[in-house]
Amino acid sequence: MKVINNISEITSYLNGFISTGKKIGFVPTMGALHFGHLTLVNISKEQNDITVVSIFVNPTQFNDKQDFEKYPRNTEEDLKKLSETGCDLVFMPNEKEMYPEKEFKKFNLGKIEEVMEGRFRPGHFQGVAIIVNKLFEIVKPNNAYFGQKDFQQLAIIKRLVIITNSTVNIISCPIIRESNGLAMSSRNSRLSKTEFDNASIIYSTIKQLSDFIENNKFSEFKSWALNNINANNLFKTEYIEIVDSKNLEIVTNLKNHESITCCIAVFCGQVRLIDNIQINL
Repeated sequence: MKVINNISEITSYLNGFISTGKKIGFVPTMGALHFGHLTLVNISKEQNDITVVSIFVNPTQFNDKQDFEKYPRNTEEDLKKLSETGCDLVFMPNEKEMYPEKEFKKFNLGKIEEVMEGRFRPGHFQGVAIIVNKLFEIVKPNNAYFGQKDFQQLAIIKRLVIITNSTVNIISCPIIRESNGLAMSSRNSRLSKTEFDNASIIYSTIKQLSDFIENNKFSEFKSWALNNINANNLFKTEYIEIVDSKNLEIVTNLKNHESITCCIAVFCGQVRLIDNIQINL
């Protein structure tokens, strides 16, 4: 496994593969890797000639400086895990390499950046779009792999590919969960054992949406879900929304929707957890 830290070196290295028609798979990460990330790497390895993983904690997508500073970092452990998967190349730049000067670029992401995560984390998705666009231009992958846990981010990246006329094929992969149902996340490492065990309530709650729909009680679900989670004093729900799976418009009536997604963000102390579940109608 090769580790590269600067843009000029990785560009030169990958040009050799591109010139011979090799297919490049790419998994962008912020490190603190867990089994979910490694699953993306394994899928990429099956579908491509070379798999590249980036590790970069991107400052422009954090609207909370403390969240950026507390984001878990364990480079040595990350590299060990990637080596064991048979990853071919790790791109691990520093902040100056990716942002040599102040970044002013802004993408027209439309209304999908204004709801849910966009509403509570202003500027977050512009930061995501900036760094993903930079990485795509550097790595020039054929396929890029993202987990469905970050449902709205996935929609943003698909939008980014369209507005930049990128040829990258975006492949979404299923949410990988802990044994108690909690969606795997780098942030889970910041939970105490009690918090981790209790956090199973997030997924067990949103799973009930299908039962509410079957019993014609769709309109009652959000208030029930909020009360169910917030009744546990370890948690405070920031938002819960049910949106159309394609355009992320808020769903108030199930008519004219082929698929809906319930998205949720919950604070457990200072740790912010997100999850979602998709239901085809």
